[in-house]
Order: sequence, then structure tokens, then C-alpha cells
Amino acid sequence: MRVALLTEGVRPHAPRGTGGWCDRLVDGLREHDFEWYVLTGAPGPAPADPRPGTREFALRGRRPAGRAPGAPRRRQYTAAYEQFVRALVRPGERDAFGPGLYRLAALARADRALPAFLVSAHARRVLERVWRSPGADTSAGQPLVRDVLVAADLLEQCLRPLSAPWYGTAPGGLGAADLCHVVGGGPAALPALVAKRLHGVPFVVTEHRPHLREQYLGHREAPHRWPVRALLLAFFRALTEETYRQAAILTPGSAHDQRWQLRCGADPARTRVVYEGTPAVGRPAAGPEPAAPTLVWAGALEPGRDPELALHAFARVRAELPAARLVVYGEEAVPGYLAHCAAVAERLGVREAVEFAGRPRSTADAWEAGGVVVFSALSQHRPGPLADAMLSGRALVATDVGVVREVVGPTGLLVPARDPRALAGACLALLRDEERRARLGPAGRLRAQERFAVEPVTGAFREIYLELVSHWPAFPAGAPGPRPRPFARPAEYWLADRGPVAADAATAAGHAAGAEAMAGGSRGGPSAGEPAVPAGALAEAVR
Repeated sequence: MRVALLTEGVRPHAPRGTGGWCDRLVDGLREHDFEWYVLTGAPGPAPADPRPGTREFALRGRRPAGRAPGAPRRRQYTAAYEQFVRALVRPGERDAFGPGLYRLAALARADRALPAFLVSAHARRVLERVWRSPGADTSAGQPLVRDVLVAADLLEQCLRPLSAPWYGTAPGGLGAADLCHVVGGGPAALPALVAKRLHGVPFVVTEHRPHLREQYLGHREAPHRWPVRALLLAFFRALTEETYRQAAILTPGSAHDQRWQLRCGADPARTRVVYEGTPAVGRPAAGPEPAAPTLVWAGALEPGRDPELALHAFARVRAELPAARLVVYGEEAVPGYLAHCAAVAERLGVREAVEFAGRPRSTADAWEAGGVVVFSALSQHRPGPLADAMLSGRALVATDVGVVREVVGPTGLLVPARDPRALAGACLALLRDEERRARLGPAGRLRAQERFAVEPVTGAFREIYLELVSHWPAFPAGAPGPRPRPFARPAEYWLADRGPVAADAATAAGHAAGAEAMAGGSRGGPSAGEPAVPAGALAEAVR
């Protein structure tokens, strides 16, 4: 099976053995042929040892080459772009996003002039006129001229995948693939949407972190005015909804992410949770616990991880167990936050019992430094850190937020967020009960091994691929162009030991024989003097 793997911002050129999720998927499904289509941040030097079958396309930097469209063609671009922009800024016309997007894609494939048009004065005038027209959503503020200029450039970058040289049925084109697998969503889904529209190729979407949610979180610190941010969020929201609507199967990385997708309009019947596998399941459990009762906390030092909650809870633990210690691993993600946490520990009177150990050599070393692992975050979207801690075999205490309950289940203690009394009580309960720690730690390790092993992930996608292709028509009736002829070449063409010349000769001979057979059949059978082809010989040729 030919699978087109569409990703964004990932260069699949890491040395073997150091790759991420996509590498593990490709290595686990060796019976399929994968081709990588990567949307990179900016063009860069070619790698010394590129992965075979990799095609890159830059989202930023110099726009793709192409001449501006002429006057008749420009009117078609203007109409399609206006329909597209109206779908972004007018709440009552959001259903026009898909038609406008596909019209732009068809025009871009015909003459490669889309990038030049999107940065032209004509496109900017359309954007300004529609954005400022009555009925447009301007709750974020009236756009200024500079907002129009910035937004036009950003929309050109967002729509740049429509101009990628990846479409068509020739070798290397998305139309020649059996299916597309989009990893991460967002702009990486644009080529899959176009391939489905033009060639009827189905696609699967895997989101371990929903792209739209990441956009909402990231645009709070974006260096643009609110009207520009609102317009970009409207684009990503409309793109996400269209992606979920057109995808054959959605595979979120957790039930928590699944609920987000369902809220954005995904069909529950086409959504299946496939956890993100990790090779760390084969890692041995942590060694003996430290002699002193020790809590360990690891993560980025930022308010969202809420290490202050762990410090306040530890002050209560220290009052009950004077020998207790707290080890904090991690680097500050907010300037000055490490000094702030140290000042909090000093104010609580536990500074001498708290060790700020910085970045650990590995997460396994961090979990081994304590007897109980503490997660005090205000939100937890990714199951990976929790699963990694559980694989250490240490007992775990965590705030009941996000994906925590789904991942930890009954193998750890869950407490409300922002509640130092509850967190301290759970930590004390485990630090004082060695038998309970010895029971919960291995139970959590077994749970993580069962859910986050690599083999179940590859097995799940093997079944999804086969099920999808078996239910999807190989040659959709609505696909443009002539329908392929499955038996246009004779069986001899596919023999591995025949060269190109012999194969072409066999093809020509097969076509001639087929024409003669059809002519003879129209006359009622073979002509006089021509031997009939034995059935056994035909079966032998097919074999």
C-alpha cells in the first residue's frame, strides 16, 4: 500500500534509532511504502543523508516562483479569494470556506499563480473591503491598514501548501497514493484535502495535540494586533472543521483530545483513540528508593505547571515528616521564575529541604531520585510525561486535570488542582505507607506498558489502513480524468526478471493480442488456422 505521510515542521532526516513517532510508525509497518511530504518552516540546506522518498515545501521565506495571473484569470482568483475571506469574517457564510478553498486550489494547480496573486494589491484590496464591510465580525477591533498588510502576508503563508508541486497521478504525486496520513493537522491537512478533492484519495488524521487548541494557546503571545489574531484563528478554526468533516478516520492521542475534536464537529463514528506509543516501555524500572522520604517534581518551571502548589504542599508534609525532602527538576520557561520559586520556598521555611536540580540527564534519572512522583499542573494535555513517570515504577500523585484521570486511572492518587492541603495529604499517605507504594508503583508501570507500547499502535494503524482502503473506492466516480483500466497490461508485464524493453514489448504484444481476440470474438471465435489458447496456459500465465 502506498501511504503519503504529511507532516509539518518535522525534518525526517534524524539518524536511525533517534526518530520520533513517525519513524516508529514507518518502521513498524514495513509492508507498506511510505513517502514523506514535509511542510518545513523555511528552506534550508539539503541534508547529507536524506530519507528516501522525502519531499519538502517551505511555508515561510521566499514565496514559490510564479507569474501574476492575467486580467481574465485574475477575476477568477478575485472571486474565489473573496468567497474565502467572507467565510472567515462573516459568521453566516462559514460554509463557503471549503468551496472557496477548493476553487483557489484548482486555480493554483492550473497556472501556479496563486502565491503571486495573494501578495498582490488586488488581493489586499479584497481583504480590506470584505474585512471592513458591514456584517463582518470585528469584535477584536476595526482592522487598520497595517493589519491588512500583515494579514495578507500571513494568509499567503497559510495557503502556500495549495501551490506545492505534489498533486497529480504521476509517481510522487499525492494522486498516486492509496491514502494520506496527516500527522499534526493544521496546514499539513491542506494537501490531503486537495488530494481528496482532485483524486478521491482518503486520508487519516492523527493529532496527539489538537492543532486548533495549540493555536488558541499560542496566539495569546503572538506579536500581532487582535484583529490579525482573530482572523488567523478564524482560518485555523475553519480549516480544522473542514479537515474533521472530510477525514475518513480521526485518531486522537487520548479521550481528552477526542472530546476536543467532537466539540469542533468531528463525527464520533469516525473517531478512534490511539495512544502515542513510546519505546520507553522497555526501560527497566527505577532502582531502590532513597533512604530519606523524598518527593520528586519534574517539568518546565512556569505558572502552568504550578510548582508553587508543590512547594506549599511540601511545607505541610515537612511539618508532619521533618526528614522529608523535595527535589525539583526542570529549567525555567519564564525568566525569573526559578528565583521566584526559591523565594517561595524560603518564605515557607523549607528552602534547606528543597533541591532545585535543574535539567536532569534523563527523565529516568529524575524519577529515580524520589520515592513519590508529584504532578501539580493546572492543565495536562499530553499523556507522555505521565506515562514516562509511571514506567519508572514509582507511586504517583497528580492533580485531577486534563488527561490525568484517563492515563493514571486507579494506579495513583488524584487531588483537585490548587489545593495544597489535599496534595499534602496524598503525599503523606504514600510516604508513610511503603506497602501501598510498592503496590501502586508496579501497577502504574503495567498500565503504562499496556497502553503506550509501540506494537499496539502500529497494529491499530495496520487495521485502520486496511479497513479504510477496503471500504474506499479505488477509482471514485467523481474523480476527474479518465478512469484507469485495471487489466490494461498483461501478466507478463509484472514479472520481476523482465527488463523495461521486454516489458514494453510484452505490453504491446498483449495489447495486439487483446485486439485480435476481441476482433475474433466479434466474428464468433478464432479464425481458421489459429489455435485456440488453452485454459491451462492462461491460468499458468496469470500465475
